[in-house]
Amino acid sequence: MADITPGMVKELRERTGLGMMDCKKALVEANGDAELAIENLRKSSGMKAAKKAGRTAAEGVVRERGNDQGAALIEINCETDFAARDDNFLKFADTVADTIIASGQTDIEALMAGELEKTREELVQKIGENVSVRRATVFAGSAASYVHTNHKIGVLVSIDGGDEQLGRDIAMHIAATNPQVVSGDDASEEAIAKEREIYMAQAQDSGKPPEIVEKMVEGRIRKFLQEISLVEQPFVKDGDIKVGDLLKKAGAKVTSFVRYEVGEGIDKDDDDFAEEVRKQLG
Repeated sequence: MADITPGMVKELRERTGLGMMDCKKALVEANGDAELAIENLRKSSGMKAAKKAGRTAAEGVVRERGNDQGAALIEINCETDFAARDDNFLKFADTVADTIIASGQTDIEALMAGELEKTREELVQKIGENVSVRRATVFAGSAASYVHTNHKIGVLVSIDGGDEQLGRDIAMHIAATNPQVVSGDDASEEAIAKEREIYMAQAQDSGKPPEIVEKMVEGRIRKFLQEISLVEQPFVKDGDIKVGDLLKKAGAKVTSFVRYEVGEGIDKDDDDFAEEVRKQLG
C-alpha cells in the first residue's frame, strides 16, 4: 500500500475542496492514485449527498433577481451559518437564482430534476453539509424586492404605480415589520376566529356583562387586523404616516407580497454543532 503523505492530502484538498479526512480516505482506497481518488469521489457524490439529505438545513441565504418581466425571491439552505458564507455555496445560490428568474420556474422538484441537482450533489460533497433549495416566488410585471445585508431576510412586492424608490421602501418596511396581509380584508376567517376565541376567553375572565365582553373582543379584533395589515401600519421611515396613505399619495397599490426569513418554520435539531465537530476531531 502506498504511503499517504500530508502533501498528497493537501493537494487533493486543493483540487476537490473536500475535508482532510475525506481526502485521506479516498487516497487510501485509491492506493495513493490522486486521479483515481478524484474519480471515485465523483462517483460517490450522489451517495454522499443522499446520506446528508436527512440532516436539518435551517441556515442559508435569500437571493433576489429581477428583469424586464418581473422579479424572483429564493431561499437556499445549508446546515450552518459558516457554510452559508462559503463561496461555493453562494455561487450555487446565485446559479439557482439566475435559473429561476430566467425560466420563471418555481416548482422546486421540477427545477432540480436536471443539471442543478448534479451541481447540488457536488456541492454537498465539497462542503460536507446538506444543501436544499427550499422555496421560490416569481412575480410577473411590476415588482420590487429587498434583501437585508445579512441575506437572511428578503421581500418581494407586487406593486402597481409609484417609482423604484417607493417599491424598495415598501419592501424594506415589510422586512422590518413582518405584516401578514396587505389589508384586513385579506385575513383568513380561520385566523380571525382563532384570535376571537383567545380574546373571548380573556374577556370573560373580566366578569363584565356579555354585551360589554362582545364589544371588548371586537375592539381587539380590529386592533389585531390593523397590526397585521401592511396598509394600516405606521411607515417605518416616518411613523406619522401609514403605509396605505403613503401608497395612496403616490397613486400606487400593493397587490401582494412575500417575505422570506431563512429557516423560519423549520424544526431545528437540538444538537450542538460545535460538540459534533469536537467529537469528529477527537
